Amino acid sequence: EMDAEAIVNPANSRGVMGGGVALAIRRKGGRELEDKAKAKAPIPVGSAVLTTGGRLKARHVIHAPTMAMPAERIGIENVALATRAALECARRHRIETIAFPGMGTGVGGVPEAKAAVAMVGEVKAFLEEVGLGRIVLVGYGESMHRAFEEALSRLISPPGEEEED
Repeated sequence: EMDAEAIVNPANSRGVMGGGVALAIRRKGGRELEDKAKAKAPIPVGSAVLTTGGRLKARHVIHAPTMAMPAERIGIENVALATRAALECARRHRIETIAFPGMGTGVGGVPEAKAAVAMVGEVKAFLEEVGLGRIVLVGYGESMHRAFEEALSRLISPPGEEEED
């Protein structure tokens, strides 16, 4: 339902959209999203591909694998790699508004708080290097929402407040 130019699918390298956020995206956007992702497979962890948004409000889906195989347990480094890859994909395609769900927190098994810190850290570093329009972190549930809020408050200083040495 997110009104963004692109949403991120925390994918697997095969492009299969069989569970979690990927399945929700496929159900809402249409089977063509999975077909298009599979056509671009294999998509290595640390890279991302762009497809249409199908029937979604978003015009595009960025498929950024957090895992090689469907339902694979992953480490926090995969969350960081997938987040960075999605941001780079958005930049390459001149996408101004991108929405991220929690990456790797479902079948990947990464604790929400750790995933949020990794994602916010990557977003912060990316914005400092390159910039982008609007990045939205979407908590698919209250606990992920809280995890994003806590990570943002820990890692991002409000404008005008300098961090002390």
